[in-house]
Amino acid sequence: MAPRSLLFLCLCSLPCSLFAKKPVENVLFLISDDLKASVLGCYGDKVCRTPNIDKLAAQSVVFERAYCQGTSCGPSRTSFMHSRYRDGGTKRVNMGQHFRENGFYSARVGKIYHMRVPGDIIAGTNGNDLASSWTERFNSQGQEAHTPGDYACLNLNLFTKELEGRQSTKMPHRMFVSVSYEGDGSDQPDHKTASKTIELLRKHKAKPFFLAAGFVRPHYPMVQPKQYFDPYPWQMMTLPKAIPDDLADMPKLALTRSRSELNGIDKYPDNQKRMWAAYYASVAFMDEQVGRILDELDRLGLRETTAIVFTSDHGYHLGEHTFWQKNNLHEEVLRVPLIISVPGTKAGRTRSIVELMDLFPTLADLAGLKIPGSVQGKSLRPVLKDPGATVKASALSFIKSGIAMRSKDWAYTRYQDGAEELYDMKNDREQFTNRAREAKFHEAVARQRVAFDQRVAGAGLKVTALK
Repeated sequence: MAPRSLLFLCLCSLPCSLFAKKPVENVLFLISDDLKASVLGCYGDKVCRTPNIDKLAAQSVVFERAYCQGTSCGPSRTSFMHSRYRDGGTKRVNMGQHFRENGFYSARVGKIYHMRVPGDIIAGTNGNDLASSWTERFNSQGQEAHTPGDYACLNLNLFTKELEGRQSTKMPHRMFVSVSYEGDGSDQPDHKTASKTIELLRKHKAKPFFLAAGFVRPHYPMVQPKQYFDPYPWQMMTLPKAIPDDLADMPKLALTRSRSELNGIDKYPDNQKRMWAAYYASVAFMDEQVGRILDELDRLGLRETTAIVFTSDHGYHLGEHTFWQKNNLHEEVLRVPLIISVPGTKAGRTRSIVELMDLFPTLADLAGLKIPGSVQGKSLRPVLKDPGATVKASALSFIKSGIAMRSKDWAYTRYQDGAEELYDMKNDREQFTNRAREAKFHEAVARQRVAFDQRVAGAGLKVTALK
């Protein structure tokens, strides 16, 4: 055999990984809190100003169908940090730990695991953080609703400039609190998170790092300087579409306790608009902090060696279906922004369904690390290479009382009492009509039931019996 032919056969017998692109050297993981995908400019919002996140999106792969697993901070963050559905467990390897144990400098700034907002932020404590994840960890303290300024508790129609007499950090309905004040924002936790992250980038630029920066905005209380409120006059806000008897076809367990009729905000339509204005202002403030970090990454010349992820732990309701906040299984809560930038990867958009728990195996894969056997998620490398690729047919999300399965055209949910929801996401994206009991959709319901049972069982979760 000719020498060249022998060489060719030898090369072909080597692992394909030797021909793969060089693994990324660093990971920058950016996560916002309570951020619904639909308010970002790169996800179609025409009002909210998010130039820095939008710029990142233009240079990245944007996932239009990314879904959280838990629908509140604690379950979601435990899930994606361990790449497990429900039984993340602190004894299983977590994402930060995996990078740290493989020679990376691993650091957290701000909120990555669950922290009470505002409680842990005011106190500057670690919350439910896992020390095993990090080489170092840093908290970002702030006064939150106790920041002197124009204070509002909108469901109570309370407006004041006085700190005295304000409710404590354990106040009911604190999700309706906003504070506008004179200042540059440097006293706020997210500004401190960006500043510390920039400091760490400068200090650790010469060696591999896994650096996680967690922003608390737009989580309540929505506190930021007045100049971030100014572009969003409440009179110009548009409230979500409403239809008569919207809740009539929803199962009992689908009805969140944070509803307009229960928390009092239904009495004040103008204050509902003020909520939107405050939320937009918080998103804009957070976006500016993201921009500060990304600008420094570029200045340091690290963009070509760093994978960047921007996401949120879950979405948020701002009056859709008269719901507020989170902890339910509808699209505004389950769908999250997910933007991934990988050196050498072409920018684009994908409608491939993915889950937040896919982040751990994806980042490990990109960094050339072995994916731990405990991981339940899947690497998104095929989608990053080809936005038309598919890694899974559906996404699962859960609350204590039920599990939702989001597939290409359907949103199916089954609750602990066996009640169901089925939404036709091609023709009813706002989820106004539950088709689960309609004869016309009998076959569609039957198919979703089978797919759900198989998917949930495969994930190691308990399948709720039907009525």
